[in-house]
Amino acid sequence: MDLRQREHIETVVHATTWLPLPAESAPPIGHDAMIQNSWRRCVHQYGLDPSRMQEARIVEPSCLREHQQRIDDFARIARHGLESLYGHVAGLGYVVLLTDAQGVTVDYIGDANTDAALRHAGLYLGSEWSEAGAGTCAVGTALVTGEALTVHQADHFDATHIPLTCTAAPLFDTQGRLNAILDISALTSPEAKASQGLALQMVRIYAAHIENANFLRVHHRDWILKLNVAPEFVDVSPEYLLALDAAGRIVGCNNRARRMLESESPGTPVLGQSFEALFDARIDDLGRFVYSRPSEQRLVALHRSGGLLYLSVMPPALRWQSRPDAQPVAALPAALAALSGGDTAMQQQLQRAARLVDARIHLLIHGETGSGKEYFAKALHQASARRAQPFVAFNCAAIPETLIESELFGHLPNSFSGAGARGKRGLIQEADGGTLFLDEIGDMPRDLQSRLLRVLAEGEVLPIGATRPVPVNVRVISATHHRLDQLVEAGQFREDLYYRLNGARFELPPLRERQDLDWLIDKMLADGDGGQPAAPGPRNPRTITLADTARQRLHAHRWPGNLRELRNVIEYACAICHGGVVTPDDLPDGFGASAPAGAALRSAEADATARAVPPEAAPEATPEAMLLMQYLRASGWNLSAVARQIGISRMTLYRRMERYGIASPNRRDGSQP
Repeated sequence: MDLRQREHIETVVHATTWLPLPAESAPPIGHDAMIQNSWRRCVHQYGLDPSRMQEARIVEPSCLREHQQRIDDFARIARHGLESLYGHVAGLGYVVLLTDAQGVTVDYIGDANTDAALRHAGLYLGSEWSEAGAGTCAVGTALVTGEALTVHQADHFDATHIPLTCTAAPLFDTQGRLNAILDISALTSPEAKASQGLALQMVRIYAAHIENANFLRVHHRDWILKLNVAPEFVDVSPEYLLALDAAGRIVGCNNRARRMLESESPGTPVLGQSFEALFDARIDDLGRFVYSRPSEQRLVALHRSGGLLYLSVMPPALRWQSRPDAQPVAALPAALAALSGGDTAMQQQLQRAARLVDARIHLLIHGETGSGKEYFAKALHQASARRAQPFVAFNCAAIPETLIESELFGHLPNSFSGAGARGKRGLIQEADGGTLFLDEIGDMPRDLQSRLLRVLAEGEVLPIGATRPVPVNVRVISATHHRLDQLVEAGQFREDLYYRLNGARFELPPLRERQDLDWLIDKMLADGDGGQPAAPGPRNPRTITLADTARQRLHAHRWPGNLRELRNVIEYACAICHGGVVTPDDLPDGFGASAPAGAALRSAEADATARAVPPEAAPEATPEAMLLMQYLRASGWNLSAVARQIGISRMTLYRRMERYGIASPNRRDGSQP
C-alpha cells in the first residue's frame, strides 16, 4: 500500500464517519455530493471496509454467458454505438464497456496490447462493477442514481481503483427501466477531474444514440413521434421519442421524453396517457406531421405548459415487404403462433421465445394474474425438442407449505410423519427429460429455495429421507406476478436462485394493453379457447356471433382478470344468449360497471351484507385483488367454494385475503370464518 492509497483510505473513513481531520494533516476532500453520498452507502448500506483493498472481480465464463444471454438483443443494438465511440476515444487510452443492470460487463472494446493490465484493473469482459461489490465507481453509482457521471481517480471508494478514471451513462429501455450502462475508462489520466468533461459529454451522446436505436427497433410496429426544439434536427436527430398504439396511447418513450413529460405532469406516469392529453392536437391530425411536409410547418404545443416542439411522425412499418430481396420474418412455431393475433408486444415476446426454445437456460415469465403464463410455458415446451417428454406444472401458492417439499422432491417410504409406506417420486423426477413449470414461484418458502437451487446448479435431486441424490435433466420455466427483484431486495427470495431462474425473462402484456382483443374474442367464440386449451366438457356446435354493441362493451372493460376473465365472460355469454347472437344483455351481471375499479373495491359491500368493511380493511386496488374480490362476491363469500374454484387451499386463500386487506362481511369481528 503506497502513501496515496493510505491517504485516500483516511479521507474516506473520515468522510463517512463525519469526523473532522486535523487541519495540519487533512488532505483535501474536494468530492461532490454524489460521490460522498456513494461513499456513505458503501459503508453504512453495503458494509464495505475502505481499508480493505480488493482486486477487481471477473465472473466465471458460464455466469458471463448467462448475463450476456439476458441482454442479447439490446447488446446487438448497442454494439455499433460501442464501436463508434471507441473510434473517437481509443487514441486517448480509453476502453469502452457495456454492462447489464447488475453491473456485469457483457461487451468490451479495448487495446489488445494492454489486455493483461486491463483485466487486472477490471476493465475487461466479465468484470463486475456494482456499487455494493466494487464500491463507488462510475458503473455502480450510475446504476444506483440513474445519472451519468465521472468517477475520477480518488473519487473511487476502493483505494485499489484510484489510478482509474471512469465515465458512465445509464441506458434505459422504452418502458423507463434501467437496462444497461455505457462506460469509458482509462488506466491513467490527467489529475484534474475537469479533464474528463468531454468524455462525459461523449458518453451521454452515444448513450442517447443507443437508446434511440433500440427504441426504433422495439416500436417499429407502432406510431413513432420524433420531437425536437429545432426544426432542422427533428427528422435527423430527434431529442424526444414517443411510441403510440392504435388507440393513440403512449406505449413507449426514450429517457429524455420521459423526463420532459414527467416535468409537465408531476406524479403522472407517461405510459398509458393519450396523445391528446399531452399535446394541443388531435390524434386524427397526425397526418399533418409526416416527413413530406416542411419541418418548420410541423409545430405542436404541449398541453399544460404551452411549450412548442417540432414533430415528425413515422407510421407503423408494414407487416410484410413486397420487395423480392426483402428478408422474411422467421415463421413462429405453431404452438407459439397460436398465442397472438398480431399484438406488437406479444409478437416481440414470441419471436424471442422462438429463438430460445432449445437454449440451455431456464426461463422466467412475468405477467399479471390470468395473463396466460401457463399457456405460454406450455407453448414453449411444445415448440422445443423436449415436446415428447413430460410437461409437469406445479403451483407454489396452491399447495400447503408443509407439502411442497414432498410434492416437488419426493420421499422415501416412512421418511417423515405421514409419509406412505411405498414412497413417492417427486414432480422434479416426473419431469425428467422434459419441462417443470413452477407457477407463482415468488410464493415458494425460502427454506425450500436452496434445495431448488441445488437441482438447477447440480442437475440432481435429493428425495426426503434419501442419502444419495438422483440425477435429473429438467428445464425449469417459472412464472410469477410478483417482481422477484423486489422480493430479493426485501430478503424474501434468494438472489442466487433468482439469477438461475432468470436466464431469459418474458413480460406478458395485460389484456387491457393488447391490440388483438378482437382476435381473442373471435377465437374464443369460434372454438372456445382463443388459441389455448378449451375447458373440459362437450363443445357447443352452434355458431356464435357478437353484436357490435356487446363488442363495444368488451372493448371498454379494463379486464383486471385478463384472459381468464375474458374466457369466463365469453363462455357465460355463449351459454345464455338466444339465436346465436351475444348482446349486451347476455354479459354477466355487473360487467363493465362504470364505477372506477379502485372505488368499487373500497366500497363497503353494502349489497346484502349487514356490516360495512371498515376503511382499514379495504382491499388493495390491484388486478389480483380485484379478481379475487369478483370470485368472493360471486360465491356469496363462500370461501371453501372459492378455494376449490381457483385451485388453492383455504389457508392460501386466507393469506391472500390478508395480503390484499380483504375481510369477509360474514364475520363482524373481521376474522375469517
